[in-house]
Amino acid sequence: MKNDNPIGVLDEISRLIKPLRPPVLAFESSIRKTPFRILISVLLSSRTKDPVTKKASENLFSIAPTAGEIAKLEEKKIAELIFPVGFYRQKAKHIKKIAEELANREDIPGTFAGLTALPGVGRKTANLVLALAFNIPSIAVDTHVFRISKRLGWASGNRPEEVEEELKALFPEESWIKINRTLVGFGQSVCRPRQPLCSRCSITTHCLFFKESRRRY
Repeated sequence: MKNDNPIGVLDEISRLIKPLRPPVLAFESSIRKTPFRILISVLLSSRTKDPVTKKASENLFSIAPTAGEIAKLEEKKIAELIFPVGFYRQKAKHIKKIAEELANREDIPGTFAGLTALPGVGRKTANLVLALAFNIPSIAVDTHVFRISKRLGWASGNRPEEVEEELKALFPEESWIKINRTLVGFGQSVCRPRQPLCSRCSITTHCLFFKESRRRY
């Protein structure tokens, strides 16, 4: 692989993490039942580790598997079911409102504008839902994607939306959906925020962070 071949690097990362089974793979598999379940599970995942999100999603949907049934729950009950995800009280409030809005509809919105109009749904959540629920080319920039894109020199922006645009310019549309899953899995298993496992990484020759670390020591 060459430094000017980001697709090749992304493919190598994908091969590297596959046997490591990072939590993101199990999480995505567990929520792929209905677009509504994907939406709520992705909303729950913000500031929360995937295994915790997976359990919270299972708790909620085992009691109320549809928007109509969730809409009937008290906000306090939703909060109890999704605890201990991050900001669970605020998320319970958003989930209740979303369920009430969608209770009489056949499905969730399938557009970025439609999704971000829902309570608590921001850019990252909308992009991930578009990718997972509708297979629409989108790049969801979370903390892992943001960090690793900058470590690899794929992006230099200081805001997630800037990194998203840089990645869209760098990769063809057919690779966009793969970026989040791959880089999140990489960040969970190898390229961690602190003490990344560079000795186990097969793409260090492409990594600006690794090169800079070697220069410092």
